[in-house]
This record gives sequence, structure tokens and C-alpha cells, in this order.
Amino acid sequence: MRLKLIGILFLMCSSIANAHFVKDSLQGKELKSLWTVKNNASLFLTENAFINWNAGGNNSIAGIVKIQFIRNYKNDHMVWSNEMKTNYGLNKQAERELRKSEDLFEINSTFGYRKDTATSWYTSAKFNFKTQFTNGYNYPNKTRPKSKIFAPAYMYIGVGSEYTSKKKKLKLYISPMTNKTTYVLDRTLANQGAFGVTKAIYDKEGNILSSGDQIKMEFGTLLSGKWEKLVMDNIKMTNKLRLYSDYINNFGNIDFDWELNLDLTINKYIKANVGTHIIYDDDIKTKSDVDSEGNYEIQGAKIQLKQLLGVGLSYSF
Repeated sequence: MRLKLIGILFLMCSSIANAHFVKDSLQGKELKSLWTVKNNASLFLTENAFINWNAGGNNSIAGIVKIQFIRNYKNDHMVWSNEMKTNYGLNKQAERELRKSEDLFEINSTFGYRKDTATSWYTSAKFNFKTQFTNGYNYPNKTRPKSKIFAPAYMYIGVGSEYTSKKKKLKLYISPMTNKTTYVLDRTLANQGAFGVTKAIYDKEGNILSSGDQIKMEFGTLLSGKWEKLVMDNIKMTNKLRLYSDYINNFGNIDFDWELNLDLTINKYIKANVGTHIIYDDDIKTKSDVDSEGNYEIQGAKIQLKQLLGVGLSYSF
């Protein structure tokens, strides 16, 4: 049923988009001028090196690769924004194995329509999909992955209303009807009940009576926003916020996702980035090791915090 609804929504959006494309062609407009295309690849590096340093220290190097593709369409009545981005980072310290520091694959798509050009509010449909590429661990323990590709993966699909101000560089999206689907496609993690799915049922001998669910469905309200500001001629600040609450399970318990980035442009090819990312999701329980055999204790949800400071190369094409 859910796939049918997604298909119907996609066909409706495609039909409206096609009608406007034809109309624009008949009016003699070049479709090329209505599209905005951006591609960017960046490599950010940080390094610490010590030789006979009296105060001590460990040599280390870290790098993050970021790739972003943007395809946006806009005419007087319709907007269609599309973005795909991938981030992957590694960290290496002396006498320690290579460790992952960043891992993201994300797709965003928003379709909006307004009947009157005097308003900045669009009737919108929004899609978001997010997962990772490689296994994640509670370092230094690498015996049991705590996450894998598509374990988890998150998908948001919903309809609502979006306010867009090009002058203020502001977007605000409100949706009272958003479906959030959590995928845990690794059987071991699903049986553990990771990321909020229903865990497996065991008998007294430890045999599985019923396997854990690999999909969790939620239906609730979503509030998201994006605000950009040019702090200085070469410094751009980007704020992203997403709040989600499920109607059925613990309504009022809000998933919180806030990201703040400062991009400093040194020249055409060299940039610096300072970023902070804070997440709170009640479905994501923390785990702590209790012995050397890889056994762990599940604790409650905690605030997740990630910070980034890097300088590197950036190329737009």
C-alpha cells in the first residue's frame, strides 16, 4: 500500500512538472535557464606531527572527502530541488589502526507548487533518504559492528507547506503528514533491536523464537528549516534544523537534528570548514562494553555530537 501511494505521488508530481515544462516551451523559454546545476568535490585534511617534542604528542592525519550534486528547477509557480551528497572520512594515529570518522550517503528532493506568485508559500512534497557505506564500531572494539550499510537507513516522505525566501536565504517546511521508515537490513542488528526496531524473541536456551523486525514505520509531524547567511565576504554560515515527532509512539518525544557549518573561502580552490552536528533520537540507544569478549550493555538514548575543523581543496564543476 505504501509503495502504491509513493507511486501515485510520484506520478502526480511528474504530471504537474511535465505540464509546466510544455507550457514553458510553448512560451519560448529555454528550459536550460530554469535549471540550476551545481557539482562540488572537496578534500579536507588535518595533521599533527611531532619530532623530539618535549611536551609529547601522537602523530595523526585525518581526511574527509565530500561530494555534492545539486539539480534545481524553478519557474514562476513551481520549484523542484534535488540534492545528493556523500561524505567519507578516515583518521590515522601512530600505533593505532585506521578508523572511520565520517560516513554519509544522502538524497533530498522537494517539489513545491504555488498558484499565486505573490506568495512565498508552496504546497510541497518532500523526500529524504540517508544511510552509510561501511561498518561502524565502538572503538577500540572491532568485533561487533554497531552499524552497517542500510543498517540503519532512514527515509522520510511527506506533504506539507514550505516557505521560501530567496532574499533572506531562508526555507521553512511544515508537514503534519510525514512517514518515517527506519531500515535495519542486517539480521544481527535487527535481532538486537537496534535503532528502534522490534528485537527478536528468545527462549530460555537462547534460541530465536521470532526474528527481529528489519523495518520500523512511523507517521508524524515534521518541521525542518535551512538558513544561510553571508557573515563576511568570504564566510558563509549554513544552519539546518529538523524536528520530528511520531503520532503513535510517544507523541511529543521529538527527534532533534541540528547542523551548523561555517565555510571560509580562501581562494577559488582552497577552503576551510568548521562544523557542528547535534542529534537526539530516542530510538538510538547507546552501548557500552562490559567485558573483553565483546559483550555490551544497552543504555538509554543520549545526545550525539560531532565537530569538524578542516582545510582543504574544493572544486566546483
